Amino acid sequence: MDTSEPRTRIVATADELYNAKGIQAVGMDELRAAAGVSLKRLYQEFPSKSSIVMAVLERRHASWTEGLDATVRQAATPRERLLAIFDYLAAWFCEDSFRGCGFINSFAELGAISPEVAEYARKHKESFQNYVGHLAREAGAPAYLAPQLSILAEGAQTTAAIAGTPDAARQARAAAEVLIDAALGVEDPDGT
Repeated sequence: MDTSEPRTRIVATADELYNAKGIQAVGMDELRAAAGVSLKRLYQEFPSKSSIVMAVLERRHASWTEGLDATVRQAATPRERLLAIFDYLAAWFCEDSFRGCGFINSFAELGAISPEVAEYARKHKESFQNYVGHLAREAGAPAYLAPQLSILAEGAQTTAAIAGTPDAARQARAAAEVLIDAALGVEDPDGT
């Protein structure tokens, strides 16, 4: 058995369980059983639960970054790339496993007691804001647009999780269009 395979399986299983139940609700024995590894193997791969949590957050960050960027790259214009952020959210919100942002959830659950989780969540959010800033600069938008769009995306994630519907993505996209067009000085993007 490849040494990376059990580790990968443990992280994927932990991600699913933490997403469905919350981090603190999932014990090591439940994770061990669900991942199909011995407790000894679990602790060989991860010396503590916090090391598993950090591996899950790293996995989520990579998944988010790759998925978002793949969607954005499909858009033809800088304006459409900014709006593609909300298209990515719309698709994500429709997934059966969507329970809100794993970083917001992890921070809410552990941020006060785990500086490591709090810091990683902050870095993830900063990374997203920097990405939106890059897209806004490519569109020729003023610097103030990126934080506005980032906050709009963050609010959509929280709203969709609480409401249990993907409607927030559509609403956030419509608001983003107004913000983008105002920032770019576009009076009527449809030409009507």
